[in-house]
Amino acid sequence: MLNNLGMKKILLPTDFSKNSKNAIDYAMALCKNWECTFYILNVQKQSEFILDDLMAAPANSSINTAITEDNEEDLNQFLAELKKQNTNENYNFESIFDFDSLAASINQVVQAKNIDLIIMGTNGATGAKEIVFGSNTLNIIRKTDCPILTIPENYKFTSIDTILFTTENCEDFNANGIKPLIDIITTYKSKLNVIDIDFANYPNNTKSHNSDLKALFGTQPYTYHLIKEVPYPMVINTVTQLFDYNLHALFIESKSFIERFIYGSITNEISYNSTLPLLILRK
Repeated sequence: MLNNLGMKKILLPTDFSKNSKNAIDYAMALCKNWECTFYILNVQKQSEFILDDLMAAPANSSINTAITEDNEEDLNQFLAELKKQNTNENYNFESIFDFDSLAASINQVVQAKNIDLIIMGTNGATGAKEIVFGSNTLNIIRKTDCPILTIPENYKFTSIDTILFTTENCEDFNANGIKPLIDIITTYKSKLNVIDIDFANYPNNTKSHNSDLKALFGTQPYTYHLIKEVPYPMVINTVTQLFDYNLHALFIESKSFIERFIYGSITNEISYNSTLPLLILRK
């Protein structure tokens, strides 16, 4: 039975890698009780053309045309498999192929299709600092103003029984932006645990933000913990190892918060290293 949450428009970027396909498998399972249109996006950068592409292109064909035809054929085959595997679900599928940077292409699709959520894998790192998210995923987090659900490599969907929601210094509360999280909680009857981290303004800020959270979540029950003097990444790494969560959610607004969240402060070497799916909410 479908939940009455409205039609959802979900963007699924793919390079046909194992990691991106795993994220799409997760999306198919997550949205099983929703009515969805999935936009499967494949992006080719001009700079990624290689000699084999040039050699394979017909004499009377441009390299762009040859690459487009090959990728569109792969997309069509991929969509056919997805439709076959999900015949019993209320899903629609559309394929999109583009020549552009991944971030620019995603932003264009988000605007043109009114995307509600992006779901993508986290692998593909090219630098030590980006080992958790991968350079492409981290770039999307930084540059795209849309909720993003990142799926760790090889993570398989089971259910979403317990969710961790973290916040820092009450800078990131927004009723409209919380909707993707509320939809998941409503669908899966998830238990919600909120951790309010007060580190950046310590010791001047001693306020508990529980009353603000009650206004944010309304009648949704949750447990609440306020933690002081501990860096954000250290808190997250600890609680996700100690407790059995299925999802971690948070608001991200500024680049400085992203850097602090993923890498830790400049005075410590601790970085975000959770193996959980991460739901990044936007204001």
